[in-house]
Amino acid sequence: MARIVVVGGGIAGTAAALALHKAGHEPVVHEAHPETGEDIGAFMTLASNGMRALAGFDAAAAVAEAGFDVTRMNVLDEAGTELAAVPLGEADHPLTRYRCLRRAELATVLRTETARRGITLRHAARLTTVTETDDAVTAHFADGSTATGDLLVGADGLHSTVRTWLDPDAPAPDYAGQRVFYGYSTAAPPPGAAPALITMVRGSEAAFGHLVSPEGHTYWFARVPGPPVTAEERARTTPAQWRARLTALLRPDRTPCADIVAGTGDDLLVTNALHLRAGTRWRTRRAILVGDAAHAASPATGQGASMALEDALVLAKALRDTPATEDALARYEHHRRPRTEQNMAASARLTAGRPPTGAPPTATTSPPRDSQRPPTHPDEALLRLLDWETPL
Repeated sequence: MARIVVVGGGIAGTAAALALHKAGHEPVVHEAHPETGEDIGAFMTLASNGMRALAGFDAAAAVAEAGFDVTRMNVLDEAGTELAAVPLGEADHPLTRYRCLRRAELATVLRTETARRGITLRHAARLTTVTETDDAVTAHFADGSTATGDLLVGADGLHSTVRTWLDPDAPAPDYAGQRVFYGYSTAAPPPGAAPALITMVRGSEAAFGHLVSPEGHTYWFARVPGPPVTAEERARTTPAQWRARLTALLRPDRTPCADIVAGTGDDLLVTNALHLRAGTRWRTRRAILVGDAAHAASPATGQGASMALEDALVLAKALRDTPATEDALARYEHHRRPRTEQNMAASARLTAGRPPTGAPPTATTSPPRDSQRPPTHPDEALLRLLDWETPL
């Protein structure tokens, strides 16, 4: 049983802790934010591959209960004409269907699971640096405390301190060229809305997606090309002003998007789409990156959380099946780097409005401006990789 220091108590960190605990290790999670955590307000649609990964460490049922099914997708153009209507993912089983929920809801479920399984999660532990020897690795925190283990897992997100320590020359995250809006409308559902259906719109000025929750609230996002939102702009712009700007941008199209945004209150978020460049160093002998810390992509493929959940499962299997830690980490990277970098490249192409040159890892859940690939089922190699009982 290895002592594992997990840095980051978000989705990637808690998922890694759950998977590593199932593999027989002793993870302790260290989260920089206080007890209340950080609720960024956005929602997500977990793809079938993400749900399969959750099932591998026995968390799929709890997540499924927190969200709602998404089993179909249609695609509209700027005139409101339907271009495609397709099934989405693996809809045959409740625990492999796409599920929609807020990021905060997923984080809460995973943290609740860590507590239920007796995994320690320490809050207000902000990492400052890491030291490593032949025998151990130590995390140093801003409050002067330390944590030493046999392995350190860097799950501290896009602006990862672990990544900076591991690869000081790694470039900072880049702006991907789009502002991303998220909101929740309580107005009447748009025409054509139906249970378990997500509608993607290739608008003239934005890519837009919307779906209706069982409570009748319309969840929506918009990806708008343009300069990044600055800190000053964010501070001086009210939700009403953001709403008005986006509504005016969407109004020329003959779609329900402008009305959806107009029916949204102050529960509206705008953020910048950021991504990492491929090729960042992921590991040392006793430290490894997972999730956005390793391979953050712009949100165009909708795969960020699902990729982090896959990481958690594959890392646990690698450590379970490979006696030497350094060899296990190499095995993890061997399986994960090609797949995650393929997703990064596909997301970048979709964000730029260019058709992918190869199939993305799984279905895209955000429509590119120029093409829309139909959802696909995971291939046999991925199914084996995400099956807990199948050796890595």
